[in-house]
Amino acid sequence: MKNRKREICTSGSVRDEDGQPPHLLGRRKFFRLAAGAAALPAVARTARVQAQDFPARPVRIITHSAPGGSPDALLRIVADRLSQMWGRQVLALNHPGAGGAVAARTAAAAAPDGYTLYMPASSAFVTLPGLQANLPLEVPRDFVPVGFAGEQPFFISVTSSLGVATLPEFIALAKKRPGEISYAATGRGTLSHLAGEALQQRTGIKLLMVPYLGGTAQALNDVMVGRVPMVIDGYPPLAGALQAGAIKALAVGSTARLPDFPDVPTAAETLPDFKIRGWLALVAPVGTPEDIVRKLSEDLRAAVTDPATKTKLETTGNYPHPMTPAELLAFIHAEQQMWKPVLEQIARNP
Repeated sequence: MKNRKREICTSGSVRDEDGQPPHLLGRRKFFRLAAGAAALPAVARTARVQAQDFPARPVRIITHSAPGGSPDALLRIVADRLSQMWGRQVLALNHPGAGGAVAARTAAAAAPDGYTLYMPASSAFVTLPGLQANLPLEVPRDFVPVGFAGEQPFFISVTSSLGVATLPEFIALAKKRPGEISYAATGRGTLSHLAGEALQQRTGIKLLMVPYLGGTAQALNDVMVGRVPMVIDGYPPLAGALQAGAIKALAVGSTARLPDFPDVPTAAETLPDFKIRGWLALVAPVGTPEDIVRKLSEDLRAAVTDPATKTKLETTGNYPHPMTPAELLAFIHAEQQMWKPVLEQIARNP
């Protein structure tokens, strides 16, 4: 009987193992559970108070871009506006290297408190996981989505000496010269590389990719003199050459003609639904409190839609399209599916 949780005493009453009647034991358990349940709203209130007071110190946003790169430029415009809104410094932390893997690992290892965030370019979620295994780049496993910072439509541009003025003319010329026309890309697996591959898949032309690990600025030197006649990239690195007339934009990969470039047709006008654009999104380490994520998302939306900030972004070729965390998650997954056939083709032809 000693091993049983209850025993019958000499008086005939039932007692538990510490000598208390079972109804008293039930009451003690009830009060413990009630106290625990009562603590839950207090925890929730604490989280809400933290979100209301957020940020209480400087916030850091990690980018894979080197200082002066297109993602870095967009990040600093957004960070400046957030600093004004919060009255706290928002710092851009540049962690270039290993194709973006350094920044991804650094951001994923940060404390999930909202004070260290990650603003990667589209390649981080679209191409990098397929090129480097075991990277912490799965959403929402490794990061929780916060919001969309902006998109950067890519321009399909050629040297003036190529002798074509429209995208249909370029496609016709490339079909006559299969494998002879080359295009500059900023490295294997980058969006400029994927854009060239997608154009080939869609049109049946054959182009030769020339990688420039030094970036678009290095590639432009060869494009402008006609050594490599084609480049596909965002407006910021191409701006000078386009304005000088050294290269010509045949089409832009946006869904509609851009207000600042009304004479440049979209690629979709020739190839329906064909889109090429880079984008940047803000994410936080997994485990970041929901109330802080919500506040970050709302404040990011306010920042990128601020008229002065919106103008700054658009003059650098970046166009804000605010998204909720749920919308951003769906968008990332859709982009991954859209580029999957292109990535598979690249993998088959290294």
